[in-house]
Amino acid sequence: MEACEVADKLNLVKPIADQCEYSLIVRDNLDKAYHSVFEKFGYGTTIWSPLGSGVLTGKYLDGNVPEGSRMSLKGFEGLGNFYLTEENLKKVADMKPIAERLGCSLTQLSLGFCYVNPHVSTVILGATSVKQLEENLATLKIVEKLTPEVIQEIEAIWQNKPGPSRTEQMVFRVRA
Repeated sequence: MEACEVADKLNLVKPIADQCEYSLIVRDNLDKAYHSVFEKFGYGTTIWSPLGSGVLTGKYLDGNVPEGSRMSLKGFEGLGNFYLTEENLKKVADMKPIAERLGCSLTQLSLGFCYVNPHVSTVILGATSVKQLEENLATLKIVEKLTPEVIQEIEAIWQNKPGPSRTEQMVFRVRA
């Protein structure tokens, strides 16, 4: 927010792009740290890792790391320490009935959740094959099914939506 305000005061061009990690697993940057910037200046952001390094696809639900998956690659093994937790896997499994009801995959449900966020302008896909890319792009066919009620069901499973920071809460109270 500071960069935008300084640019305004000095009659400079404001920042026009940002890129942060965002998924059902990682939400603090987009939903908390940058929330006030998006609200005040109408920005959206580019997000990366919308599938939580593959965990949100469901491919790790059986407890194994498939050969050729991101977490099986040299140098990426440590991702599992953060993403591949019992809690995350349970939440992914809990989303399966929603995906089945909507006629989509867990991948599409997870990407769609990101896509319908009004503060997301671009989703960087990490597809490693044409098949994955096709599945990712097919998300566009199901986004209209992601009603506020469906988003609430997903939120109820994850229960990790950050609220406004203490500073934002105080500012909102003063402005009200």
